Amino acid sequence: MNRNITICAAILLSAAIFSGCGKEAAPEQKLPLVRTQTVTAGSAAQAAEYAGSVHGRYEKNMAFQVGGQIVLRSVQLGDRVSAGAVMMRVDPKDVAQKTNAADAQAEAAAAQLSLAETNLARYRELYAAQAVAAAVLDQYQTAYDAALAAYQAAAAQATEAHNALSYTELVADADGVVSGISAEVGQVVAAGQTVLTFVESGEMEIEINVPENRLPDISVGKNVEVSFWAMGDTKTRGVIREIAPMADRATRTYKVRVSVPAPPAGMALGMTASVRVTDAKNGDASGTAATLPLSAIYQTGDVPCVWIVKDGKVALREVSVDSFGANEAIVRGLESGDVVVTAGVHKLHEGEEVRLGSEAGKP
Repeated sequence: MNRNITICAAILLSAAIFSGCGKEAAPEQKLPLVRTQTVTAGSAAQAAEYAGSVHGRYEKNMAFQVGGQIVLRSVQLGDRVSAGAVMMRVDPKDVAQKTNAADAQAEAAAAQLSLAETNLARYRELYAAQAVAAAVLDQYQTAYDAALAAYQAAAAQATEAHNALSYTELVADADGVVSGISAEVGQVVAAGQTVLTFVESGEMEIEINVPENRLPDISVGKNVEVSFWAMGDTKTRGVIREIAPMADRATRTYKVRVSVPAPPAGMALGMTASVRVTDAKNGDASGTAATLPLSAIYQTGDVPCVWIVKDGKVALREVSVDSFGANEAIVRGLESGDVVVTAGVHKLHEGEEVRLGSEAGKP
């Protein structure tokens, strides 16, 4: 009897427990939590930085036009000189002697010309008086023409000799700075041998070396950002002015010249500079370029899309992909300020409400 009573009590207790559980409210279903990234202007600017140095736009290797021994060097490395200043001089003695010889030849030719002219005038009078034949007059005319040509040749040689005498002085043809010296007093140099390097004052620019795989990122006229190691946080705008048509044989890089339209105070020749070049396209009508993780791309068929969160709901937005990286893609078709879902995109539905988690790259 006692055993039966115990069994009945256990059955009733179990039924009461189960009936109480059935009356509990169903748990509230939470909205899906998504990870997002906000698109900002220029978020796709993949930048590369190149070290370079400041150069003058016009750099010249200066040389004498005549050979000789250097007897004067009036400049030092780094000196600023004005146009017309004599920077070097070779010994002019030998050139001066050649000038004297050329002048003497010109004087002799002038004397022969004067004699030929006098004889021609005399025989013209005799011919007019029918005292000589026409053949005789032709001979003196020919002698005069030859004397005139000889004088002109001698005069030209004398002028050349005087020019050579002026070439014994190396004169600055513009204001500038001496950036290199490769000859000293007492050294004998040949005509055309470089003796110093001269940089004209005025426009300065940056020279960098770009590897061939980054060459598509640059173009003449493109704006870049220039900073200087010696000038702290000072930055200025640069413009790519020139790209070498061939790579350097040793480094296999291309020399690129970047002009600085508004050089900052303190910018000087030889300074170390850093040029930041981005591959973002400026002014593209297809919208702001943005770099997104590959997990943000939701592709249906041949059309890539992303989920945009607006007013707590998601909506698909078609985009175009510029390029794919190892873990990211550069896309267009978005606007600055768009909130893009970057994870779990294949579990969402059009118009679905979501909760926003932390943005990509933020805690």
